[in-house]
Amino acid sequence: MDYTAGMGQREDLLAGAKKCLVEKGYAHTTARDIVAAAGAHLGSIGYHFGSKDALLNAAVMETFDAWGDAIAAAVVPDAGGTPLDRLRGFVDGLLAAAPEQRAILVASVQAYAQAEFAPEVRAQLVAGYAAGRRDLAALVLGIPPAEVSEEQARAYGGLAMAMVNGAMIQWLIDPASAPTADDLARALGGLSGR
Repeated sequence: MDYTAGMGQREDLLAGAKKCLVEKGYAHTTARDIVAAAGAHLGSIGYHFGSKDALLNAAVMETFDAWGDAIAAAVVPDAGGTPLDRLRGFVDGLLAAAPEQRAILVASVQAYAQAEFAPEVRAQLVAGYAAGRRDLAALVLGIPPAEVSEEQARAYGGLAMAMVNGAMIQWLIDPASAPTADDLARALGGLSGR
């Protein structure tokens, strides 16, 4: 895939940085790697972003947004059934989309490590998680997001987010042994005495 066709230099650098995140990871990407991928010159990083780390942080935030879009695409509107059925359907959708979204998933996971050192990455993750918990609670409860209380977002959305993140990380490490949505639903049912 050509990440840089027809873009301006700033966009070329972001696309090059995203490509390097996927291929090399945050810690192993150099400024020279980025400019080679972007077809730019070394000084353009400083001009447009101030530093290689600032550019990589911007790329990490964009990939995290792309993963959020992939998550949103996994939502099946009006899935019906019980809250557990809706959660199972959502996790099934994510796991089905995971192979084609692997590069985005790998790059977005790197945001977690960078959040410790980059306040702008942390702020974006905080905002993303708050919105994600509310949206997941709405999905599970079968109500509009505007009707979800803070307590429901924290409890139901937090549980759903923990399941999604945990399932996706396990899938990323070893797809063959990662739990399926049915495995997770069965376990939740067993814990609740069903």
